[in-house]
Amino acid sequence: MNILLNQNKELSLKERFLNLNFLFIFIIVILASIGCLTLYSVAGGKLAPWAANQAIRFAMGFVIMLTAALISPEFYYKIATPFYLFALLLLIVVDAAGHIGMGAQRWINLGFFNLQPSELMKIAIVLQLAKYFSIVPLENIRTIKGLIIPAILVAVPVAFIMIQPDLGTSLMILFCAIAMFYLAGVQWWKFAIAAGGIIAAMPVLWHFLHDYQKNRILTFLDPERDPLNTGYHIIQAKIALGSGGLWGKGFLSGTQSHLRFLPEPHTDFIFTTFSEEFGMMGGAFILFLNLILITYGYWFAFRIHNANYFGKMVILGLNTNYFLYVFINIAMVTGLLPVVGIPLPLISYGGTVILTVMTSFGIMLSFYANRDRELK
Repeated sequence: MNILLNQNKELSLKERFLNLNFLFIFIIVILASIGCLTLYSVAGGKLAPWAANQAIRFAMGFVIMLTAALISPEFYYKIATPFYLFALLLLIVVDAAGHIGMGAQRWINLGFFNLQPSELMKIAIVLQLAKYFSIVPLENIRTIKGLIIPAILVAVPVAFIMIQPDLGTSLMILFCAIAMFYLAGVQWWKFAIAAGGIIAAMPVLWHFLHDYQKNRILTFLDPERDPLNTGYHIIQAKIALGSGGLWGKGFLSGTQSHLRFLPEPHTDFIFTTFSEEFGMMGGAFILFLNLILITYGYWFAFRIHNANYFGKMVILGLNTNYFLYVFINIAMVTGLLPVVGIPLPLISYGGTVILTVMTSFGIMLSFYANRDRELK
């Protein structure tokens, strides 16, 4: 599985650019444009305070994506461990002296930008696990001893993120890691045993949850138990979704968001904002675009040279991470999952998220552009 193989002729910068998948990039641009238009609508037909900033951040992210796509894939193998340690250090810093917002300590205030280290860890953990699984033989991965190191690599950052507290992000990293463990060849019965242990420990784990986390779970089970407090978010989200009907109320005509009934209409609940104005067909269009994007991502992995196991695992991990973003956000705002504060990437307003998602797309494109060559 080791990727340090004999090198084929390295591609030139022009060859890498021409090898990029431009339909994949075009879909990314469409989704980001939808996000900016929705933020423009939420602000009552104004670019400030969200749409203009989002457009600038996407432009920055687009440059970062293209830069990451044109970098040689060997670079990502070399930086996997240093980047993981750097992201872990930032998590320690944010837990010790981070910026507090909305009751959680998740950001490092850089003055011009609030950096969320947990978002960087979503990329770092994928690179580090892919490197580990590309070096260690399959027969070792299938042993308990072979799983100790990757389990520690996952457990340490998840623990630091839980302290912030950020249950949603910690679960995203955990689920993404579980997917990578399975794709690396870990037997399904080990997951069944772990799941059984977690289920058995739930009464104990419940006592370690914060009160607001317990309320989110209870509200998910019965939103009407506290309709003016903990159940308010999801009830208003369902009203917005239902009031949009099949084709929606029209651009700039969403009453739930414009009259401020819908909480966080520019971030976590932006899907309901868009669906109110463009109806079920508009929401389905967003789902369709994301489905194409995610399908392309998995297709990239299967196009990678068989000897480049590291590249396959990186693409599978990063694409799974993006899938979890989309699935959790939409399931959350439609009442299928508890509200956990996961944004809809490329559409929700945010700085670190859009930059890290665009970086992950760039890394995926880098491996795809070099899909027919072995890595040195």
